[in-house]
Amino acid sequence: MSAATQERMPALYLSHGAPPLADDPVWPGELAAWSAGLPRPKAVLIVSAHWEEAPLALGATETVPLVYDFWGFPEHYYRVTYDAPGAPELAESVRKLLRAPGIPVQDVPDRGLDHGAYVPLVEMYPEADLPVLQVSMPTLDPVRLMEIGRRLAPLRDEGVLIVGSGFFTHNLAALRQGGIPAWSAEFDDWGRRALEARDVDALLDFTRKSPAGQLAHPRTEHFAPLFVTMGAADATGELDAQKSVIDGFWMGLAKRSVQFG
Repeated sequence: MSAATQERMPALYLSHGAPPLADDPVWPGELAAWSAGLPRPKAVLIVSAHWEEAPLALGATETVPLVYDFWGFPEHYYRVTYDAPGAPELAESVRKLLRAPGIPVQDVPDRGLDHGAYVPLVEMYPEADLPVLQVSMPTLDPVRLMEIGRRLAPLRDEGVLIVGSGFFTHNLAALRQGGIPAWSAEFDDWGRRALEARDVDALLDFTRKSPAGQLAHPRTEHFAPLFVTMGAADATGELDAQKSVIDGFWMGLAKRSVQFG
């Protein structure tokens, strides 16, 4: 990557939505307004709930087809394209930052962006003119993910927008027709208060310390990207500089999305 920019990029955790997010009357505009208020990044580094692979893997560094990692949707959702440029320089910087401390890194050069990456980016940067690199989550351990985020934090001073893409609550099996489930509302309220209080210990142990934590996240992959974002903020002393930019619910799931810095 090139020399540091004058303005450090924030670090984001966003709830990414399923492909029908594009048809929602409100949410796409919220994502677009969020990106419009950010400094213009030189590149985007994104960690999605939908790519778990160990050792940590770097996705394609040139434009390759998207990964349509969903089933049973109308055909037009499988025709969406997002031909963002690859980010080979960013990939090399990531290798150096992670391998130096001994975190193993592998390359998966044919792995395109999955829907956890491209669905929100279509709304935030619709011109697809920013280089994008997706990296895998090699673990769901919050402590280890925070450490990865800390190692990646210097990229923020080089104009890189670090994004953790998940969903603030995510239990599709427990959703019922209509309304907001109590477990989703309770966990969202607890998470908001824990973030505002900067209660890192509670967030790291969210499955035990939150109400309805195991219902809100029976498997924790959609909350886990938050910890990469938090690590990238913690390394620069910016856990206090956080705000919820988007809140509310979509199909009963909390779409809370948070900016650090």
